[in-house]
Amino acid sequence: MEYVQSERIWLRGNPELDEAWVQRVIAENPSLLELGDLSLKDKERIHNGSGRLDLLLQDKESKQRYEVEIQLGKTDESHIIRTIEYWDIERKRYPQYDHTAVIVAEDITSRFLNVISLFNGFIPLIAIQMQAIKIKDYVSLSFVKVLDERKLGWIEEDEEVAEITDRKYWEKQVSKTSLEITDEIFNLLKEINPNISPNYRKWHIGIFIDKRVRNFAYLEPKKNWLILRKRQKE
Repeated sequence: MEYVQSERIWLRGNPELDEAWVQRVIAENPSLLELGDLSLKDKERIHNGSGRLDLLLQDKESKQRYEVEIQLGKTDESHIIRTIEYWDIERKRYPQYDHTAVIVAEDITSRFLNVISLFNGFIPLIAIQMQAIKIKDYVSLSFVKVLDERKLGWIEEDEEVAEITDRKYWEKQVSKTSLEITDEIFNLLKEINPNISPNYRKWHIGIFIDKRVRNFAYLEPKKNWLILRKRQKE
């Protein structure tokens, strides 16, 4: 049996195997990233005033999109910021989709992995380390996920231990205007389903349907404003 020597090569500064080559390889076979059954939606997508998004990938069976940025060599601050910026532009432009930012780099250092981890849970973000392996005259790319997307627990998952309150509690906490807006929202919901009612908790006002928790959305009344949070699809 013949033994074949392999070696890792670095793509940064390589005149032939550059970032455009990596883009082309992934675009032709998005499954290399092991993020599911994906198709290429766009490449070098122009964002006016913000540059170009390397790759936009989409799951073939769901409304999940991945904003992918490629970095040869080590990750750096500008790469992280650019990745998050493109993700933010896309999610605001196309809110009907679920969006995840993806960083692909040859060397994701522990320092920047810690920085990226700070965003995880609040910004859906995946970090993938890429290696180029040379075997004789061939070069193979391998991808290893070093940071996966983390989803924070949803309100109803902790509902049993959340402190139950009532309307009088909230009247002492927030302005009359905030509660009036809350009431108006529930009046609109009742037009859809008359069995909907507010579920008063210490930190939020959730939704009951037939006295059962159904937090497809919940409200956070503040002193002078109101936050309405919508649950994203899993």
